[in-house]
Amino acid sequence: MPRIYLLISVGIIGLGILHIASAPRFFEQLSSPAIWFASGGLALILTGVLNLLRRTYGHLAPGLRTACVSTNAVMTAFAVLAGYVGRASAVELALVLGLIGGATICSLLPSAQRPGTTSVA
Repeated sequence: MPRIYLLISVGIIGLGILHIASAPRFFEQLSSPAIWFASGGLALILTGVLNLLRRTYGHLAPGLRTACVSTNAVMTAFAVLAGYVGRASAVELALVLGLIGGATICSLLPSAQRPGTTSVA
């Protein structure tokens, strides 16, 4: 299960990088809408990084679970809304919701966390 969580987290980061990299394709010049579009990719990258932190250090930082689960839930809801408003295809919606929804589930499961190898003194 920790490997699945790792793959999902890295997938979210990759999706965020792809989102930022595609901004020039949709926007000919640097503008406020272009920056907002790219910021969606940045939010995805930060969500993926937060999930990597939860996976690795969740056993040492219990508050990380609350932050991660909350972020994943908000990002899942936002992805549904953005997909609806943006008229995303079924494939696009399945990819994004599969990654973000999968991260939400993994962030709730203790078995998805890396086993602790150190203890807090």
